[in-house]
Amino acid sequence: MKFVDEARIEVQGGKGGNGAASFRREKFIPKGGPDGGDGGRGGSVYAVADRNINTLVDYRYTRKFFAPNGENGRGADCFGAGGEDIVLRMPVGTLIVDETTGETVADLTHHGDKKLLAAGGKGGLGNLHFKTSVNRAPRQFTPGEPGQYRQLKLELKVLADVGLLGLPNAGKSTFITAVSNARPKIADYPFTTLHPHLGVVRVGPEQSFVVADIPGLIEGASEGAGLGHLFLRHLSRTSLLLHIIDCAPMDEASDPIAQAKALVEELGKFDNELEEKPRWIVLNKIDLVPEQDRAALIESYRQEFGADRPVFVMSAATREGTSELVKAIAHELEQGRERLNAQDDALQDVRFSADRENTQENQ
Repeated sequence: MKFVDEARIEVQGGKGGNGAASFRREKFIPKGGPDGGDGGRGGSVYAVADRNINTLVDYRYTRKFFAPNGENGRGADCFGAGGEDIVLRMPVGTLIVDETTGETVADLTHHGDKKLLAAGGKGGLGNLHFKTSVNRAPRQFTPGEPGQYRQLKLELKVLADVGLLGLPNAGKSTFITAVSNARPKIADYPFTTLHPHLGVVRVGPEQSFVVADIPGLIEGASEGAGLGHLFLRHLSRTSLLLHIIDCAPMDEASDPIAQAKALVEELGKFDNELEEKPRWIVLNKIDLVPEQDRAALIESYRQEFGADRPVFVMSAATREGTSELVKAIAHELEQGRERLNAQDDALQDVRFSADRENTQENQ
């Protein structure tokens, strides 16, 4: 299946049915009074997150989704039927933005999340509602309201705990293959990864995390070089970035440190928040570096990227160092969850204290 992570669609709720102006006419009841029913509401358009869908390809070619109108009201107190709702199933992680206002309409982060995209119009009122003691035969009725119309942009941001960042052929796909069941394409030429891959890494019987592998980023991506910034949005939901660097490039003239710094600059051009995410340095292909040179190599990267930034070494091809890295990632993610839980508990305590103080003041 073709991977599509961006699409534009038009949605519109159905128009509400018009109310009816009618009067009861039966044998022996010449003046039965008004009996015009209301119009039915127009159908609405909803989006639902479905974990069984992993691409927006369904919305690449079918772009207009207009809900049916409600039926008009009729005599004999008959109300018009409402229009059927349209439910659009989208992958978990889809961000829906109104292109006209830039407003975020919905962020589908959990399976089963349901959000209203375009509301249907209300049905009009029949003349039954306008009867009063002085207006016994009203001929007024109201038309149905139009449905809401929106032009929407859909962006799929995969949900992962860890994101892999690096130049083409740095070994990202080999790493995710080594630690998970994901099987992306691996070859000895650049840009073998053309769309994101997700892999579940099992650390223990009840502990796991999700890794996202995206196509390689190169210098000049902000100007469209390589695949550009096309897939960087998939790293925005991650908690940790692994900057995988080829520490033993085949081209002796290349400078891995300079290339890594250039990649970080491209990251900042795309999104400052993404640049500020926790980022670990992972030196891959360490098996090609002599053991006596490894300590000096690690120290050089610490000096360039900061002593407080973790630096790991591994060989994704031989699995050397991968288990230690996986355990460190799991520990970091667990600590992050504990910090978030502690912050939530502290916030709840503050709210509870404020509510208690307000209650005492009111008493």
